[in-house]
Amino acid sequence: MHIQDIFRRHGTTFSFEFFPPKTDEASEELFENIARLQELQPSFVSVTYGAGGSTRERTHDLIVRIHRETDLTAVSHLTCVCHTRDELAAILDRYAASGIENILALGGDPPRNLPNYDRSKDAFAYAEGLVRFVKSHPGGFGVGVAGFPEGHPSTPNRLKEMDYLKQKVDAGADYVCTQLFFDNRDFYDFRERCELAGIRVPILAGIMPVASRKGMATMAGMALGARFPAALLRAVGRCADDASVARVGVHWATEQCRDLLDNEVRGIHFYTLNRSDATRQIYENLGVKDSAALRV
Repeated sequence: MHIQDIFRRHGTTFSFEFFPPKTDEASEELFENIARLQELQPSFVSVTYGAGGSTRERTHDLIVRIHRETDLTAVSHLTCVCHTRDELAAILDRYAASGIENILALGGDPPRNLPNYDRSKDAFAYAEGLVRFVKSHPGGFGVGVAGFPEGHPSTPNRLKEMDYLKQKVDAGADYVCTQLFFDNRDFYDFRERCELAGIRVPILAGIMPVASRKGMATMAGMALGARFPAALLRAVGRCADDASVARVGVHWATEQCRDLLDNEVRGIHFYTLNRSDATRQIYENLGVKDSAALRV
């Protein structure tokens, strides 16, 4: 289903993000987990995309399999990095031929095995150009773009940051999906600044439950970072083990989602890290799972 139709059908969307595993065995296990999510009736699922060749193929294969073998709407990530126009056109042709209707267009990061990669070889330096390119394709794709409630590290000027997001929307983006955040005040401020900038497309809130102390350290060290509120840090600090940390993470994310729903969020996008248990618990805590069949 085209993303525009999804937004017309659902007042609030719920979606899940996965990344393609590196082995056939892991890919099969992930697909089975994704297929079981059909009972939750999410609005869509998305699959990330790396600049490496094997990851690209696994993304394509997983997206097409989801489309063909489940009732789920699949959204494929696509990045500017390591692509010529011809390569991008070929990827879009393959998706169009397979019935895939939606793309999340991102700037992307060079693969880790190419630390000195020359970005001047890429067709587009920024996601804005990729959005225009995807929108010009005869496949009629729906397109999403990324937003950054806590700010993008490469754009410390927050005024310019909103200008760049507005350019992506003006290029044809149908919605904005935010990076993860743990303080809803950051999201609400971001949403208001989008409104002031004239950005009128749906804005989806990116949520990732904390699962372990190691996971928190990883999130804090990512290029985009992650700001942990003191209250969350205190709660984690009281935990004796990672099982307790995971319970705190589910509770915190549940409260985030409850508050977001109370404040009319347009959609919630769960970063699952290929694990659906926490997402299912949040659904049950919110009552969303029981009401999914009532959404039309």
